[in-house]
Amino acid sequence: MHIFVYTVIRAAKPHAIAREAAISGSEIAEDDTLWFASGAASSRAAGGLAEHAYRAIRTAIQEGRLEAGQRVLELELCARLKVSRTPIREALRRLQSDGMLVHAPGGGLSVAQHDLRAVAELYDLRERLEGTAAALSARFADETEIRMLQAIVDTERQLPDDPKVHARENIIFHEHIYRAAHNRFLLKSLQDLHDSVVLLGRTTFAAPGRIAEALGEHQAIVAAIARRDEAEAEALARRHVRRGYELRLNAMADAARAGSPHWIDRSKEPSDRT
Repeated sequence: MHIFVYTVIRAAKPHAIAREAAISGSEIAEDDTLWFASGAASSRAAGGLAEHAYRAIRTAIQEGRLEAGQRVLELELCARLKVSRTPIREALRRLQSDGMLVHAPGGGLSVAQHDLRAVAELYDLRERLEGTAAALSARFADETEIRMLQAIVDTERQLPDDPKVHARENIIFHEHIYRAAHNRFLLKSLQDLHDSVVLLGRTTFAAPGRIAEALGEHQAIVAAIARRDEAEAEALARRHVRRGYELRLNAMADAARAGSPHWIDRSKEPSDRT
């Protein structure tokens, strides 16, 4: 029964917050000239060309089609999205305000990127906030919210062995914990971290064995929340983030050794929260 409720709620509200809709529910078109999400196309009518461009470029960054450090060229974006320079410029200004684009050396804009120090700072803060969210969930989550978390874990068990699929479900899992904590300021802080997380690159679910490992971690966190064990829930959530940090450093080291050309197809390996 709880799985049915979970499905209905997801259908009515498929993504917990608007800013994540492009990540958790999108599919990248196979034609590389249309690398925006299929869901972004509807925004052309709903929010105008600038909104359409904003969502498309944002999705390209989130999905790894535009990589950290890569220059963003107006004319190329115009050609790919089939819009004029005016909506592209408006979209780029918004993305710069979001912190996803920065001024590039020599002029223009590029996708923001994190150095090792920034990554360490990001994961340190995430560990603290995610641990607090899990502890508060153990204290304040109602029975329906706990059943929802259990249903998400049940769903994760049935997913195919695909990093992309698990990364999307992982976003939903963490968002439900944030909301079950019933603290609006903590929720906003965690959501604001998300744009920094998506700039990290390929998902840690691509690491060998990580899918099964993360599922076990999720199960343990939910069990602690269900037992109302605040200390254990916090400890498990913090350990979960620390493990993600270890895998992130491994992935960054691998990328540095191999080199990383621009516009590679990472649509099967979106960024996630671990």
